[in-house]
Amino acid sequence: KMLFNSYVFLFVFLPVTLVGFHLIGKQGYHKVAVSWLVGASLFFYGWWNPAYLGLILGSILFNYAVGFSLLGRPHKLTLFLGVAGNLGVLGYFKYANFFIDNINALTSNDIILEQIILPLGISFFTFQQITYLVDAYRGETREYNFLHYCLFVVFFPQLIAGPIVHHKEMLPQFAKDALYGLKSRNLAVGFTIFIIGLFKKVVLADGIAVHATSVFAGAEHGVYLTFFEAWGGALAYSFQLYFDFSGYSDMAIGLARMFGITLPVNFSSPYKAHNIAVFWRRWHITLSRLIKDYLFYPIALSLTRYAVIRNYGSINLFILTILLPTMFAYFWVGLWHGAGWNFILFGLAHGTYIVIYSAWVKIKKKIPDNRVIKSTVIANSIGRVVTFLAIVLAFVLFRAESMDGASNMLAAMLGGHGLSLSPSLIGRIGNVEQWLLEHGVVFHGMFHNHAFGANPKWGIAWVVALLLASMFLPNTQQLLHRYRPALETYKNEVPRLRHRWIEWRPTIPWAFFTFGIFIIAILSLTQTSEFLYFQF
Repeated sequence: KMLFNSYVFLFVFLPVTLVGFHLIGKQGYHKVAVSWLVGASLFFYGWWNPAYLGLILGSILFNYAVGFSLLGRPHKLTLFLGVAGNLGVLGYFKYANFFIDNINALTSNDIILEQIILPLGISFFTFQQITYLVDAYRGETREYNFLHYCLFVVFFPQLIAGPIVHHKEMLPQFAKDALYGLKSRNLAVGFTIFIIGLFKKVVLADGIAVHATSVFAGAEHGVYLTFFEAWGGALAYSFQLYFDFSGYSDMAIGLARMFGITLPVNFSSPYKAHNIAVFWRRWHITLSRLIKDYLFYPIALSLTRYAVIRNYGSINLFILTILLPTMFAYFWVGLWHGAGWNFILFGLAHGTYIVIYSAWVKIKKKIPDNRVIKSTVIANSIGRVVTFLAIVLAFVLFRAESMDGASNMLAAMLGGHGLSLSPSLIGRIGNVEQWLLEHGVVFHGMFHNHAFGANPKWGIAWVVALLLASMFLPNTQQLLHRYRPALETYKNEVPRLRHRWIEWRPTIPWAFFTFGIFIIAILSLTQTSEFLYFQF
């Protein structure tokens, strides 16, 4: 695969593609420039497996034809066939083996289906085109330029792992003449964002990955993890995934900006969220938008109308309009991420969180004035802690390779394996030691399995450092706020920093900072690692 964090991409593909696009566009050959970018994006995709170029080209031709038909004459049957065709292809490549395995387990059959290799980015470009078909049916978009449509689908910065862009966000940009002239501002802003994202991936995410991998590997092999090992591994993975996906999102936005194209924000400090609903407005924002606009709202609206006609009470109304559509939507969120029961349970866990939060909002309105509950500072602080811990627990399901591994991790995290403290405490804590022993606490060591690494102190230091960074430092979009680096899905999605002097400017100090983290990132590219969201 040609990864953003590889030498061939950084020093060959990107410079050649960027220079070629702007040189051709500067001569006024806009169609040729778009063709160059489409060709480069297909080359980028085909570098992994040329055989799947036929798949993505077939998907483009099919969806453009269906969309063109819907633009001329919207018809439900046409839309149904278009959506069904996309889901059929996705279902075959992503879920066929999962489906057959479950059929075999339930029926004791031995149906054999050859192992299917999942094409890169199929979930992203499939759902992106489904939204185009729905928008075309609704009359919300009109596009007849096939070349622009191709670029909308295959534009390499967001092709593999998002963001999942709307047709109406991208196509108007391709039609602007200003796009085809290289601007120093776009290059500076884009390069800065890309380098910050690269640093997050190869230094932060990959740096803490070893501590997460060893713990989850131990859980899969039945190691009887201690409480602290399990929590250390779960936290390490939570930060690995955070900075891996945040890094990719930054790099995608930065790359697009170098070409004069603005992508939507897809990641905005989600661990700062004070409730689970805010978390999903900040984590994989474009997927949340897609699920909300094209799945949750239509179902909730239909059930609301049904409940009103039947004159249901508040409890039944809550079940029909909140619980059922939420659980259904998050079931698909989980299934979208992967073909496995662990992913489905991950989605249902978050659906449960959302339902509990929605119920709490309704209950809180009926509680008399209470300083603790009504205090924004106290409520938000408690909310951030509870939300973060709930997210970490759910990520165990997301990361585990099997349900046995997940149950082993969760059992240890919830105290099922008891509590083991450091032997250095023996004889130092007085009567407390005897009380702890009487209540099942042992002094075998907090990390005595070495699952968290040979030197747990380094793992703890990584976790603490990345916790502070994710909770308190400004995100990339805030640093570059004055240059509007990305499209905002929601109003005030990226709050302005209180101290404006922190914001990025094209100055010598910022140039030294950017160059410095670029050198650190390049020196860290000793072993190229995939982005975690590539598997989806």
